[in-house]
Amino acid sequence: MIKKFAFFIFSYLVMFLPCSSFADEMDFDEFAIVDQEDTTINTEDVSLNSGSGGLDVKHFDIAGVMLGMNYDEIKNLFFDNGGLYAPRKKDSVIYTINKEWKYNLDYECRQNNIFIPEKLEKCIYSLAQNRGLLYIAEIHLERAFTGEMLDIYFTSNATDNLVWKVVYTNDANVLEGVDGNDDRFSNQREKKLLAFWQGVLDKYGQPNSDEDKWISSENAYDPMMQAFYGQLVLSDNGLEASDAATNVQQARKNFQAKPYAF
Repeated sequence: MIKKFAFFIFSYLVMFLPCSSFADEMDFDEFAIVDQEDTTINTEDVSLNSGSGGLDVKHFDIAGVMLGMNYDEIKNLFFDNGGLYAPRKKDSVIYTINKEWKYNLDYECRQNNIFIPEKLEKCIYSLAQNRGLLYIAEIHLERAFTGEMLDIYFTSNATDNLVWKVVYTNDANVLEGVDGNDDRFSNQREKKLLAFWQGVLDKYGQPNSDEDKWISSENAYDPMMQAFYGQLVLSDNGLEASDAATNVQQARKNFQAKPYAF
């Protein structure tokens, strides 16, 4: 697991920081590191339309990205081979630490008498990096001339840092330079949306759950995709839930409690 994480960091440094050495400590100021948000899993009931069967959603792709892909595959698709999408200008790659582990490391650093906020943060990030707990959580890409964006979300290293959600967004619901509800603008918006929906249907077929969902089964934790006005969300809630549970269990098991003797 640690070797795999080291390769991730090395690959990223080679891409963006010339003359850098992996042997050097990671300069955390050069990377976007955010606190992990509370895990919220969409568990709303899903059902198959009458006469419909489950779909192989785990093999759906959005711009070539499929659920379960790893960072190397995403890097090869967009960073190495000049794909249709490019990294957004700011914070295209975002790192994080699972909240359970961050609490552990905060406690451990404080037990070593590190309390000043800046030093405490550096201590936490350094321990996380060395132990393979700091991981790529998000990659953000764009096609500026078409108004398309691609946001890719990964699980932690505890579950091999795999894609669990892909969010595609375009400007199908927007008319540039237009303000108002003139009939011509409404007509143009409608045509843009119809063109988007037709493209979605041509690629993925008819939804098998309601009018806007493609599901693997009636289990909301199986891979599914949902369409919105100008947006597609491909997700594997089961993978994200498994990652969250694994981190909770491992963080509790590895909490550096004092060696009480009683």
